[in-house]
Amino acid sequence: MLLRATPPHTFTHTLHATSDPQPLRVWICSQRARSVKMPSFSWLLALYLAALTGNTDGAVARESTERNCSLTPPYLPSTAVNTSLQLEELRVQMRAMNISAYIIPATDAHLSEYIAPRDARLAFMTGFTGSAGTAVVTLNKAALWTDSRYWVQAERQMDCNWELEKDVSISSVAEWLISEVPKGDEIGFDPFLFSLKTQGDYNINLESTDRSLKSITENLVDKVWKERPSVPPDSLTRLPDRVIQRTWQEKVEHIRTQMGDNPYKPTGLLLSALDETAWLFNMRGNDIPYNPFFYSYTLLTMDEIWLFLHVERVTEELKMYLNASCEGALCVQLKGYDTILDHLKNYVTRPGVKVWIGTEYTNYALYEVITPQDKLLTSSYSPVLTTKAVKDETEQQILRDAHVRDAVAVIQFLMWLEKTVPEGNATELTAAEYVDKCRSKQKDSRGPSFATISASGPNAALAHYSPTKETNRRLTVDEMYLVDSGGQYLDGTTDITRTVHWGKPTEMQKEAFTRVLMGNIEISRTIFPSGTRGVNMEMLGRRALWEVGLNYGHGTGHGVGNYFGVHEWPVGFQSNNIGFRAGMFTSIEPGYYKENDFGIRIEDVAVVVPVQTKYGNNYLTFDTVSLVPYDRKLIDMSLLSSEQLHWLNKYYETIRSLVGAELDNQGLREEKDWMLRNTEPFAEIGSSASVSSSSLTLIALAVAMLHNIV
Repeated sequence: MLLRATPPHTFTHTLHATSDPQPLRVWICSQRARSVKMPSFSWLLALYLAALTGNTDGAVARESTERNCSLTPPYLPSTAVNTSLQLEELRVQMRAMNISAYIIPATDAHLSEYIAPRDARLAFMTGFTGSAGTAVVTLNKAALWTDSRYWVQAERQMDCNWELEKDVSISSVAEWLISEVPKGDEIGFDPFLFSLKTQGDYNINLESTDRSLKSITENLVDKVWKERPSVPPDSLTRLPDRVIQRTWQEKVEHIRTQMGDNPYKPTGLLLSALDETAWLFNMRGNDIPYNPFFYSYTLLTMDEIWLFLHVERVTEELKMYLNASCEGALCVQLKGYDTILDHLKNYVTRPGVKVWIGTEYTNYALYEVITPQDKLLTSSYSPVLTTKAVKDETEQQILRDAHVRDAVAVIQFLMWLEKTVPEGNATELTAAEYVDKCRSKQKDSRGPSFATISASGPNAALAHYSPTKETNRRLTVDEMYLVDSGGQYLDGTTDITRTVHWGKPTEMQKEAFTRVLMGNIEISRTIFPSGTRGVNMEMLGRRALWEVGLNYGHGTGHGVGNYFGVHEWPVGFQSNNIGFRAGMFTSIEPGYYKENDFGIRIEDVAVVVPVQTKYGNNYLTFDTVSLVPYDRKLIDMSLLSSEQLHWLNKYYETIRSLVGAELDNQGLREEKDWMLRNTEPFAEIGSSASVSSSSLTLIALAVAMLHNIV
């Protein structure tokens, strides 16, 4: 799944706007609509071209359903949400707390990528359902900050109580607060929803302005959200033994060893990210969409384990599994989820204690009670996250196995598209539904790992696009199609993107696709010292594009879990990811997007493996575990080097061997024939690539050495 080049708490999600076409006249006169990136002439031209191609579904609706607050009375589409009541009630709470403004982030207490419906406070207050944003309410105004992906969506979903600020920076929010909040007044926030960095950035921007933040641990939005969804009643589960190599007791002892080896001698470790506790105890839940997590915290000491969760969801069998009836060093003491703050306060009053936290996922509410500072030890990531990043032998094998079965599902999907698209019966939405259906038939399927990105033609040029009823396009043989999808399986999480064309692609499309493929291959086949950080290799994915003046504006890859999150930190190619070690899994996903025309992304998951070199030891490379062939008609072989062609042919040999055997096992003869046709070897005849692969590798390693990455 696409990951933007941003901090770990701002990710892409599905848009949920609905359709409500309005007269074109309304769109033209809308002052707000004129701020959309596409100018009116270009939009009219796009509409004309859409009419020529017969793909006009939603064309007018996309430009005529935005609010117009400059009219009297204001024009609001039916998709806009009336927020007057919740704003009025929130302001009552604000006055009671003696604050002049209240900040509402789009996250939960664990700073999660995906949030549960009960944590969608931003959506409840604003009507806006995009994944990225910050709202601020004062006693007489309200404003939303979000990025360009969601500007149009916000104009459709918000009423005229809200201003739209087209920025996402904390400095922009702070500037607005300074202009709206009188000097000497306080600005309220829920510290459970602020990371340490977020709180610090607001403080820096406000500290010299005679305006200050006020931490309020009881969320004010929750107090006025009368129909807030409850915690799911589902019982929590443990993983079966067949997918586990390390018991939870072994994991606990390993983490305690790291605590003991730490020179600062922490006595306790606080785990706040939901995947930390789930991994430590080999447990799963169903609280967060697409992620098998459950609301929880853990406080681990050298001789005690406290697990904070909704105790009523723990079965008697699970209590026995956790040794919850005793009080020894390997006995888990179950505590109520909401008691974490008080328990942590009590713990830090003990003499000689020091609490270790990972700052990337610990909220400010927990951080601020660990006082004085000599009782605090910080690192960017906890030892649980860095340990979890390296899969053990069982995890590696079962994650490979999950990708083989996932490849079968994707091959079935691509076969179906080849048959259905020429008939004119497939759309972006039906395709997204069908790929989920294919995965659901595979062994150990647990649903999708994220909302499928199914994008045709110009929609695919929007890197973060996901289809809605309003934007849905019919798939045709004349346009490129991009599908980014993944599955959750009991033994692994998958994420794969393929871009295809069922007709005759243009030369530009073929060149762009081939150069994206070259970037994928160059990262996949590079050899590097253990500990090399992804950010120092990331340019390999872009170099072939850079050679002709092309680029892409998102991250090049992210970690992937074992029946966990599809974006698993801290692995990947961004500046705040840790160095690669053998056993880590990452996506590799370069792309290219031509505005209003087409989009290309090629994404595979790969595992980091040791490699033998002529002289050096402790070197690594990637072994691709996503096993679906690329669209042959989009590959310009004249651009590929001999090394790249050789890699591609070896990759296709692996697909034939592993996926072929699974197709035989499932009795899928037609699918195997399709796979064999699409993995025919390419002729390895010389090279006309503009830059040699060896040069690329040398450049990357030189940059890495300069950054002291080993």
